Amino acid sequence: MARGEGAEQYTATLLATTVKPMKTEIKAVKPKEQRRNTQKLSVWSKLCYAFGGAPYQITGSALGFFLQIYLLDVAQLDPFYASIILFVGRAWDAITDPTVGFLVSRSKWTGIGRMMPWVLCSTPFAVLTYLLIWFVPPFEEGKVIWYLVFYCLFQSMQTCFHVPYSALTMFISSDQKERDSATAYRMTVEVLGTVLGTAIQGQIVGGVSSCPSEPENSNSTNITMNTTIVSLEDTKRAYLLASGVICIIYVICAAVLFFGVKEQKESGRKTSTLPLTFRQGLWVIMSHGPYVKLVIGFLFTSLGFMLLEGNFALFITHALGHRNDFQNILLVIMLSGTLTIPWWQWFLTRFGKKTATYCGILWAVPFMILIVSIQSHLVISYLVSVAAGVSVAAAFLLPWSMLPDVVDDFKVQNPDVHGHEALFYSFYVFFIKFASGLSLGISTLSLKFAGYVTGKCSQPEAVSLTLKILVSPVPIVLIVIGLLVITTYPINEERRKGNRKLLEDLLDSESETSELGS
Repeated sequence: MARGEGAEQYTATLLATTVKPMKTEIKAVKPKEQRRNTQKLSVWSKLCYAFGGAPYQITGSALGFFLQIYLLDVAQLDPFYASIILFVGRAWDAITDPTVGFLVSRSKWTGIGRMMPWVLCSTPFAVLTYLLIWFVPPFEEGKVIWYLVFYCLFQSMQTCFHVPYSALTMFISSDQKERDSATAYRMTVEVLGTVLGTAIQGQIVGGVSSCPSEPENSNSTNITMNTTIVSLEDTKRAYLLASGVICIIYVICAAVLFFGVKEQKESGRKTSTLPLTFRQGLWVIMSHGPYVKLVIGFLFTSLGFMLLEGNFALFITHALGHRNDFQNILLVIMLSGTLTIPWWQWFLTRFGKKTATYCGILWAVPFMILIVSIQSHLVISYLVSVAAGVSVAAAFLLPWSMLPDVVDDFKVQNPDVHGHEALFYSFYVFFIKFASGLSLGISTLSLKFAGYVTGKCSQPEAVSLTLKILVSPVPIVLIVIGLLVITTYPINEERRKGNRKLLEDLLDSESETSELGS
C-alpha cells in the first residue's frame, strides 16, 4: 500500500493570491476568509481530481503482490532472472522520479495547462506497456529482455503521469484549505484503489490454477502433461484479462481527471533570487537534519513491509499451503487497512504522530511472529491478515503525514529558499523505491539458492523456510531499526504547531502585501 502518494505535501507551498486589475481608486484589502472563498473548489472538481490518483495505486498493488509469483510460476523464469527484473525495474522507477520531477518543474504553460500535457501524453503508453508486462511471449530466448524492457517502460510512463498529477495539487486552487480538502478526497480514492487492484487481480487470477489435481490413472503421462499445459494457458489468459480490466479503469480515471479538473495558472508567486540547480537543491534538503532522520527511519520500516508484501503471496501458497485462498487473504489485508486509516488519523491527532508511529508499526510484530510459529491453519491466517492490515494502514499513512512537517520546518529555517518542496518528496520516493527494488531482488535471488523450481506446485522444504524468514524475522529487524532511528526525530507536536502558525502568518502577510501593492 505503500505506494502511493503524498500530494498533500504540496499544500504547504506559499502561493500568493491572484492580483486584481488596478482601478482608479484604491480598494480596501479583503478579509482572509473572503479572499479564500474566491478559490473554493466544488465537490465535483475534488472528486475528479481524486480519481487521478487511482491508476497509480491500482497498478502498484497488482504489481507489488503478484508480479513476483507471476514471473516465477506463470512466465516460468529462473529466480535469478526474476530477481534482476524486479531490482532493475524498481531501481529504474526510483531514478525516474526525481528526474521527471525536475523536468516537470521546468515545463512551459500550454493551452491545457502545465501538468495536464504530461498526464494526457503518458496515459496511452502506460496502458500499453502495462498490458505487455502480463503477456507471456511465445518464445523462450529473449523473454527476460521482454519483461525487463516493458517493466521499465511502464515505470517511466507511470512516473510521467503521477509526478505531474501530484504537483497538480498546487494548481487547482491557491487556498491551502481547499487543497487540503482535495487531498483528503484523493487519499480516500487511492486507498480504495489499492483494494480494487488487489481484488481485480486476485479474484480473476485466483479462479484458475496452474497446479491441477492428480489424474485417476497415474500411468497416463500424456493426460497429466496435457492437463498441465491447458491449466497454465488458462492462468496466462487470466493474468492478461486482469491487466485488461485494470487498463480500462486507468483510461477512465485519466479521462475523468482531464475533463473534470481545470488547472489554474499561478501568478504572483514569490521565487528565490538565485534559483537552485538540481544538485544544489539536493544538497540543501539533505543537509536538513529532521528530513534525513525521518527518511532513514521510514526507509527501514518501509523495507520491512515491502519484504512482507513482495513475498506474502508465495509464502501463503508454498509455506502455508493455502493455494486456493491466497488472493482472498491478500484482499482481507487491504480491506482491513482501508477501514482503519480513519482510526489512525484520529489517533495521530489525539496522541501525536511519533506515538502513532510506534504503536501502529509495532502492532504487526506479534502477528508476524505468530504466522510462522504455529502450524498452518486457514482461520488463523485470516485473523492474522486482519491484524496485519491495521499496521499496513499506519505504515501507509504516517510517512506522508509527517513529511509536510519537515517541509514546514525547512521553510521556517530557510525563509529565502522557495519552490523546492517537490524535491523533498521525490527524493524520499527515490530512496524507498531503490531500496525496495534491492530487497525484492535479493529476496527472489535467495529463493534460487533455496532450490525454488519454477512451474512446480510443490517446493523443497528449504524454500518454505526461506519464505518464513523473509516475511517474519527480517522485516521485524528492519522495523526495529527504523523505529530506533525515528526516536531521534526532533519535530514534536509543539514544534510542529509553532512552525505551522509562523507559516500561516507569513502567507497571510504576503497576500495582504500583494493586494495593497496592486
